[in-house]
Amino acid sequence: MTRLLPIDLHAHIEPAIPAPDLVGLRSLIFAATRSLDEAELAQGRSDDWTIWGVGCHPGLVGAQRAFIPERFEQLITQTACVSEVGLDEKSRVPMRLQLRTFDTVLHILQSSPRITSIHSVGATDRVVHALEARPIQGAVLHWWLGNHDQTIRALELGCYFSVNLSSIRRRGILDLIPSDRILAETDHPFGDRHGGADRRPGRVSDVEAALAKHYGVEADTIRTQTWQNLRDLSTVTRAAGLLPRPVRVALAALV
Repeated sequence: MTRLLPIDLHAHIEPAIPAPDLVGLRSLIFAATRSLDEAELAQGRSDDWTIWGVGCHPGLVGAQRAFIPERFEQLITQTACVSEVGLDEKSRVPMRLQLRTFDTVLHILQSSPRITSIHSVGATDRVVHALEARPIQGAVLHWWLGNHDQTIRALELGCYFSVNLSSIRRRGILDLIPSDRILAETDHPFGDRHGGADRRPGRVSDVEAALAKHYGVEADTIRTQTWQNLRDLSTVTRAAGLLPRPVRVALAALV
């Protein structure tokens, strides 16, 4: 089997980036957008190894106020990924508006599941509570910093977790999370600030190495595990058909 590319489950990339530049990253990247306008800019792309999400960032007042449920529902018909959505206690956006948007997103995703990257800065309990009220398939808790009880609740809901160089530095963050629920991310350009001069979307080798050390396996084993986790997410969301063909081929070739 061809060597598997690294998976970056959450990175921020300008929608106008030239296709050859994305290919040059030599990674499978889930590109998060911050607003429906940004997501729409990426809709016309057909990149083999970049999956463009549909997002409405809880930290952006304009994105939250411009959120239209029908538009969101239409945009997700073109992609296997919703990213980035969620809640943020530190945001200037009123929590009432954040909760309304997130609840609407979850309601839509209950009938149209997608691999969904969820933001929860300062609001881990609120996010878990929202997921308990409206359970979805395919939830991935991005940059997760929840406590013991919140993590257990999230696991019971079937959530996955994506970690980056910044979040993985928190002691004990991985102790409760089994390897079949973990994915690597950069959250470029935010979560890889400690990645040195070579930091870029898709560069998750340091995260994979840290995960390998934690789980007591080789880095190649972690790479394979993250692909298996992606396959499981694609299966439970029934969104595999929306992935680019090269990604579907790689998933089908997994043992």
